[in-house]
Amino acid sequence: MKNATLCLLALLVTLLGTSCSSSSPSKGRVVTSKGTRITSVRTTAYTHSESDHIQYGARTAVGSNLKYGNVRSAAADWSVYPVGTIFQIEGTPYIYQVDDYGSALVGTNTIDIYQPTRAHMNAWGVRNVNIRVLRWGSRSKSLAIMKDRTKYDHVRRMVQRMQRS
Repeated sequence: MKNATLCLLALLVTLLGTSCSSSSPSKGRVVTSKGTRITSVRTTAYTHSESDHIQYGARTAVGSNLKYGNVRSAAADWSVYPVGTIFQIEGTPYIYQVDDYGSALVGTNTIDIYQPTRAHMNAWGVRNVNIRVLRWGSRSKSLAIMKDRTKYDHVRRMVQRMQRS
């Protein structure tokens, strides 16, 4: 029974990764039973005390608190990595969840990793990393969250990109 459950889970992860392939970056993507591996993903870092984030405080675009524990917050272009996408950066023990977006991320295939302080943010800098998407997020949930925010250009661009694909 345990083997059957594992096989079913592996199949589900593979199907989830494949079903979102049109929204995920094409370079270096390999779907396996352990998720979708994407190589050389550009990452940057942000913190809640940056001038362009101060108005939101330590809150995400979904309205939750920014996370920095075993599960950590990440911001991305939701037309590439929909809200709720869960991934791991290879070589780290942490799990990241896309629960935020940023105007500078739209169209860049960059993931912004939340850091609790400016020192942590600066120490991260810009890194190209390999990630493993463990579960793709929801395009419909992303669109539902953004529907009332289309007065902002970056949100409009994400929505348009999602509706085209």
